[in-house]
Amino acid sequence: MSEQPAGPSLVARLNRLPVATSRHKRWVWLLCGVFGFELADLNTFGFAAPGLIKYWHMSVGTIGNITSAAFLGMFVGAVVGGKAADHFGRRRALIATAVLYSVFSLVTAAATNVAMLLVFRFFTGVGMEAMTVVGLTYVSEMFPRAFRGRYQSLILAIGLIGIPAMSWFAWAVVPLGQDGWRWVFVLGSGGLIAASLMIKYLPESIRWQEGQGQGAKAEALLADLEAEAEAKTGEPLPEPEPEAITAPGRFLELFGRTYARRTIVLSAAWIFGILGFYGFNGWIPTLLVEHGYQLTQSLTYTAIISIGAVPGGLFAWPFTDRWQRKYALLVFCTLIAALILVYGFVPNEAVVLIVGFLVSFLLQTETAFIYSYTPEIFPTRLRGAGAGFTVGLGRLAGFAGGYLVASIFSGFGYAAVFIYVAIAMAGEGLILGVFGERTSRRALETIAEEQGAPEASGVGQSA
Repeated sequence: MSEQPAGPSLVARLNRLPVATSRHKRWVWLLCGVFGFELADLNTFGFAAPGLIKYWHMSVGTIGNITSAAFLGMFVGAVVGGKAADHFGRRRALIATAVLYSVFSLVTAAATNVAMLLVFRFFTGVGMEAMTVVGLTYVSEMFPRAFRGRYQSLILAIGLIGIPAMSWFAWAVVPLGQDGWRWVFVLGSGGLIAASLMIKYLPESIRWQEGQGQGAKAEALLADLEAEAEAKTGEPLPEPEPEAITAPGRFLELFGRTYARRTIVLSAAWIFGILGFYGFNGWIPTLLVEHGYQLTQSLTYTAIISIGAVPGGLFAWPFTDRWQRKYALLVFCTLIAALILVYGFVPNEAVVLIVGFLVSFLLQTETAFIYSYTPEIFPTRLRGAGAGFTVGLGRLAGFAGGYLVASIFSGFGYAAVFIYVAIAMAGEGLILGVFGERTSRRALETIAEEQGAPEASGVGQSA
């Protein structure tokens, strides 16, 4: 292994940076690109499904099977992606997973039967979720603690442009004929562009390199970041706070005395959150068609609702590093649950559009908070594995959720689906609000190694 540079740890030096440098901003745009295509691809099947119902005569049950296959792939991807990122590095894993989901999105466009759709969506799911886990880990490690949450929310907000962009694209091409839906998956393969740019411009995580005993490789990059920060502020940087260098970890540590509670709490939150999020977002186009709306109406309403995603993600920017994330998640999830009940029980076009827009808005605000929160509660040596495992369990729940929504709709009707979705969203908020860790404006190493610290109270309180 390479020698470590003498003096304060690289992690401590990175954490004290008071401003975002030009390199940070370049990384933001690269990550916005890869998240944009991933988020667009995540919703491709939901937007294509009404066309498949019309032209392939698919049932709601078949749509549920294909949706579940994608979530099963996401579970595999989350677990494998997190472990790969811990072993091979964040950069390599991020590029490889972006290529994987893009290639399988492209081949989905050539599917000729249901079996092919099942297989291709499974492997697309593997790549998508692996990329998400690695991307969240990368942002948490390469941005100083004072603004890592804000940049996480900014990357998500800009990346979320992919959802309405894909929705309006689907609105334009799906009704064109029996092959119109295929172009949705062609557009979903655009992550190949982002992957090619990351190869050239994205460096390896400084934290990961130091934890692997390769800190000397990151020294030049960190020195450049420090020099630019000093030039921007016009004054010397503060002295680094002492922070430990973590050695490579073992996966079973997630279930040991120190981290078992965190693993269980976060896993449960992701399970409820995924059931609620995709119970709404992934099924609205299909449920509207089955509830009596025409194909073009369903796609139009879905496209309008999807616009709320972008401002919703950006709405988190001013608050995510000021509010305790666990309490903010409790508030947002409660509001979402209430609105979803209104959506399900007041069936008119104004409610479909206005309340649907608000739900889409708040779901992405909630997503920005939990995306920042998830990688923060594990140490560097376990960050990829911990985030991957907990998010992966959520995606595994999404696998069951595809069948569950189809069964609830068939057995109990349209409104019953929204009762289920509201319960799931409320469950996520309660779990995190009561049992979650405080993370806002705290060093990752402090959060990771703390045991049994007293809780702060209040949504707006920071430690």
